Amino acid sequence: MFDFLTSKLQEIFRKLTSRGKLNPEEVEQYLKEIRVALLAADVHVSVVKAFSERVKEKAVGQEVLDSLTPGQQVIKIVRDELIGILGEKPEPLSITAFPACIMLIGLQGSGKTTTCVKLARTFKNQGKHVLLLGLDAKRPAAMEQLAYLAQKEGIPAYLGEGKDALELARTSFQYFKNHGFDLGIIDTAGRLHIDQDLMGELETTKKIFNPRETILVLDSTLGHASLSVGQEFQRLVGFDSLILTKLDGDAKGGAALSIHFITGKPIRFIGTGEKMEDLEVFHPDRFLSRILGMGDMLTLIEKAEKALAVSDKEKLERQLKGRISLTDFLEQLEGLTRMGSIKDLIPKIPGVTPQEADKKMLARWKAIILSMTPEERDAPEIINSSRKKRIALGSGTSVHEVNMLLKRFDQFKNLLKQAKKGTLPFLKNYSIGG
Repeated sequence: MFDFLTSKLQEIFRKLTSRGKLNPEEVEQYLKEIRVALLAADVHVSVVKAFSERVKEKAVGQEVLDSLTPGQQVIKIVRDELIGILGEKPEPLSITAFPACIMLIGLQGSGKTTTCVKLARTFKNQGKHVLLLGLDAKRPAAMEQLAYLAQKEGIPAYLGEGKDALELARTSFQYFKNHGFDLGIIDTAGRLHIDQDLMGELETTKKIFNPRETILVLDSTLGHASLSVGQEFQRLVGFDSLILTKLDGDAKGGAALSIHFITGKPIRFIGTGEKMEDLEVFHPDRFLSRILGMGDMLTLIEKAEKALAVSDKEKLERQLKGRISLTDFLEQLEGLTRMGSIKDLIPKIPGVTPQEADKKMLARWKAIILSMTPEERDAPEIINSSRKKRIALGSGTSVHEVNMLLKRFDQFKNLLKQAKKGTLPFLKNYSIGG
């Protein structure tokens, strides 16, 4: 989704890091370019204005301008302020007292029904006895869709009884109360637009269930319209948090960078695909790392741990300490196919651009590694110019691609060690998107 913004920011950051000293006028020019990039990516103008003022206040300080690497200092300030806009720290959904209900609200087409099942699956995997409650009698086949998805995940669903929203809500609440479930997740009715009938139904449902958490499910591809939707739901119904869906789409996505700032509500989860496992806890710093082209090593590692067999855990631990060969790296690449779509996972690998994914770079990397001798895979530092030429010829690639693979491997290895230590410096020894 953020390819446009990523490419623009990387271009600006490369210019910044290539400069020596900066004066206030130069800093202002770079900030202007960043503002234009954010606005072009559909970030709300009020958010861009607040962000710009904060960055300018910090970036033109004498301490920054006199530092050895003022460009990197400015980039760090930009990164920190963007994280502040997104929410600074993760605020995962935490339900500690049961029984309880969670109510999902949103417009029709936002992915609300699918998100209900994804959320139910998440709590089921935590050992909770979850019931899905279908209250959307307006959208054709909405109830059937919920029942079908729930059955595939082995989660019980109750579709309610009654002719109107009030009856549906009451019968569903009684069923939940009488059958000993820990958690009820409510799929409410939506519309293609906000209207009084919709808001009345949601208010009625909220009063009957008294949900522990009301979550607005918001389509990230709506652009600025998603912000007005969020504000109207907040004003007329009220909600506690957000789930952003369709972050795997092709839209500019700037509204996703604005919604927390506009509503003041935390983003709990993000939907990154159609599969039931494509629901991630929202980590502002990791999310921003993807946008800035730094990858998302921690999420990638968490996905790997879930996909790996128990017998592979020792190998993963060894690799996290930096003791990794190109053979290990090849196994990691091949293991990506067990963790989801290659194209979805590419942005999480440090320094690997979506353009490289589109060119099927992973397949070419595999060919390069397989063209090496066992000794070269275990000790890539011995690969000199003549070896690179032989490897390129054997793999049907170029010396440039061999160099690029070795560079990515070094970045991957270093960031694995830093991830293990819990320290991932933003720019130290790392070239963004290079």
